[in-house]
Amino acid sequence: MEPPVRLASTGTIIHGVSVGELLGVSTLAEARLIAGESGLGRIVQRLNVMEVPDILAWVKPHELLLTTGYPLRNTPQSLGRLVTDLDERGLAALAIKLGRYVDELPPEMVEQADRLGFPLILLPNDVGFDDILNQVLTDILNRQAAVLVRAEEAHRALVQVVLAGGGLDEVTTEVAALLDVSVAAVDGRGRVLAAAGPHEPALREIILREGPAGVSAPAAGGPRTSVSVPVIAGGHHHGRIVAYSPSGTIQDSDVGILERAATVAALAVTRQEAVNAVESKYRADFLRDVLTGRAGSAERVVARARAFGWDLERPVTVLVAELDPDGDERTAQDRLVTCWTAAMRRHDPRGAVAGFSHEVVAVVDAAVDGSRIAKDAASAFADTPPVTFSTGTSRPSRGPETLPEAYSQALKAARVGRQLHGPGAVAHFDQLGVYRLLSLVNDTDELHAFVRETLGPLASDDDAENADLRRTLQVLLETNLNVAETARRLHFHYNTLRYRIGKLERLLGNFTDDPHLRLNLTLALHVLRMRGI
Repeated sequence: MEPPVRLASTGTIIHGVSVGELLGVSTLAEARLIAGESGLGRIVQRLNVMEVPDILAWVKPHELLLTTGYPLRNTPQSLGRLVTDLDERGLAALAIKLGRYVDELPPEMVEQADRLGFPLILLPNDVGFDDILNQVLTDILNRQAAVLVRAEEAHRALVQVVLAGGGLDEVTTEVAALLDVSVAAVDGRGRVLAAAGPHEPALREIILREGPAGVSAPAAGGPRTSVSVPVIAGGHHHGRIVAYSPSGTIQDSDVGILERAATVAALAVTRQEAVNAVESKYRADFLRDVLTGRAGSAERVVARARAFGWDLERPVTVLVAELDPDGDERTAQDRLVTCWTAAMRRHDPRGAVAGFSHEVVAVVDAAVDGSRIAKDAASAFADTPPVTFSTGTSRPSRGPETLPEAYSQALKAARVGRQLHGPGAVAHFDQLGVYRLLSLVNDTDELHAFVRETLGPLASDDDAENADLRRTLQVLLETNLNVAETARRLHFHYNTLRYRIGKLERLLGNFTDDPHLRLNLTLALHVLRMRGI
């Protein structure tokens, strides 16, 4: 029966020496590698001595197994299978003394070791196992202690950076100096937030080309040219710390320092997020006061806006991006603010932008194309379907005093545009036509009364036949009472449409001969289409 694989804990030893380095210690100076040269980079973390034939039940990963062949002296044919079994269990290498119990290794054993890259080491007869155990274990423990001391010193230095008020720039600079590599902090979208080191341009190019996920993840093994570790805080993935060395000098011990750097970077990120949240609240409160006329004099508004990096003295337009209904506002609002802030940074760095309860308001240079900003923001926001937003643009505003009016225009444009064109609409206040005039009527009850008086029973959707007749009336008015064209659009027979026109006139009056009645009916249909504004 095949012995079970023993998945025992590796204890506190997490670092070791490669098989190639191990062959350089004094007790193994006369040892000879007879197979598995491609596996010299395997890591040795502990040693074991084979004293029983069923040793497979007692081995652990990353072990150097020492043997004289005594347990297999009566079954030398077992040596051929032994290499495969040890390799499957993750052992680093097998070191054997020949001549006393086993005269030579079977050729198939050597061939299998070469094929698997599993080192087979021939030990000198005059070296005792106790000497090998003592020297190699001492070397491993000394290396582990040195690695832990180095990691602790690096951790203290990085924490001190954050405690002194440093951010990601200072963290990457410190790590680059500690490891003599290039280091970058990358956000969740692959943008480089900070970078330092002698090969920073090459590292930026790699991240741009392959993304941080394209850089090798930390795994035990030999040196490598690049490593990426995640930055996680509060259960959220904030990006990665990426290290690069063209000479391939990044060791496993360096990965430990990078992981500590990622922890410290998470502290810097969460601290900055807290600061940004407070600043965002102040910006949003101030901009809301400006747009509602409660921020004080124009001079005070301009001066305070300048402190936020906003220029409100120039001619500007107001953009309102309002989340469309049926979306999860709790998860979408923060994303909406982020997308609009990034778009504003590209098109108008001196423009104002802030998030309100379910909308984002931007005040931009009047010379900037607001539809392009909305398009850029929508492109980034498309990563979170099916939530969408509609955008409204105001007329140009000449100063802080007229911003409340511009905000009202943009808000109406967003809402009317959604009603006319559906979710995701982009509308300018001046392009709303008659809807612009209707939206300026503050008494919506009066508008709805006008609809009821003008359309009568057709004002309600309670009756399917009335809703169908209203659709017929709308197409008739759109075609300027062209019966043939209306019949074609509605797929009616000509006589059927003539019958419907007669029925409509009995309900609404002789609109085919009364242009004033047709105007009222048209306006009533427009108001009905704007229901909810």
